[in-house]
Amino acid sequence: MGKLPVRIVEAWITVTYQDGTVRREQWRLATSLTDHTRYPARELVTLYHERWQAETTYFSIKATMLDGRILRSHRPEEVDQEVYALLTVYQALIRITADATTSRPSLDPDRISFTIAPETARDQVTTAAGIIPREVTLVGTIGYAILDNLLPARRRQRTKARTRKNPTSKYSKNSLQHPAIAQYYALEAEVTVMEEGLKARSKH
Repeated sequence: MGKLPVRIVEAWITVTYQDGTVRREQWRLATSLTDHTRYPARELVTLYHERWQAETTYFSIKATMLDGRILRSHRPEEVDQEVYALLTVYQALIRITADATTSRPSLDPDRISFTIAPETARDQVTTAAGIIPREVTLVGTIGYAILDNLLPARRRQRTKARTRKNPTSKYSKNSLQHPAIAQYYALEAEVTVMEEGLKARSKH
């Protein structure tokens, strides 16, 4: 097996919540983007902080498309069928939102509201609303609905409340480290340049 050269970026992350609570953590980011000129350390840390946006995929399926409902199937093969159906619909809606985004080159994809997509699709099916598009384009009725209901250009960073669902959960010890209600927060990153290699982290 070959070796992959990596670059280590160390940073202290300070999060200040709306209620004045402050959390401070040390991060070490290992990346194969070794060119520090092309990929500045602070930029990588900022992008890494957004990594949890991948969780919005699961949230969109569980909370938006399923509306909190559980799968109806009771047999493995039926569960497979239902899950694949959900993923197929999700992928179709995402392709539509992508087409809508690319129709406006300067549009930030973060301004797209996924909620609008299934709501508009549902209206097309149940009430025959928007069956005839404004014009024949790649955007379509769902795409236009998305573009007509964009999120604010500059959204403040927001943390979701976390609660412990099960008293025997292995995460119970962390249950008090997160806000009880959703809050906005400010993020500050202090990047450390290690010219003489890594130093052992403090265990305290």
